[in-house]
Amino acid sequence: MPINWGLEFFDPFREFERLQEEVDRLLQLTSPFIPIRAAVARGTFPVINIGETSDSVLVYLFAPGIELDKIDLSIEGNILSISGERDATKALKVENVDPARYYRQERFSGRFTRAVTLPDSIDPSQVEATYQNGIIKVKIGKKEEKKARRIEVKASC
Repeated sequence: MPINWGLEFFDPFREFERLQEEVDRLLQLTSPFIPIRAAVARGTFPVINIGETSDSVLVYLFAPGIELDKIDLSIEGNILSISGERDATKALKVENVDPARYYRQERFSGRFTRAVTLPDSIDPSQVEATYQNGIIKVKIGKKEEKKARRIEVKASC
């Protein structure tokens, strides 16, 4: 609850949010490509974790309850696009629960789409995806680093 201190309201929780945003910004400056905690709107689906090893970037898509034939992944340049459809009522239909009689429904049904930017160092031709226990793991190889070539200077006569 904001506190009225004169003409301006002071919201201590907003101050914590601003502090977290500043920490995230500082971490982004020191991270190779992604802050530790990226700000994403609540309810964004699928939830994603992105990390890297010395030779690849790993993307974990947490998508429980989605059938593999209902999800599409594509990569163009350094943009990974995810789209699909989820039927959250399917599990309840097995139990003969009428969707109109839900008391609470927190999982949505319907189409979704999401795109994430990956580092420029990825090689889109080196992509593989696997699915296990509701988690899709996308492994994208990195481009070979171009190394500087030493040029020998010869004395001319």
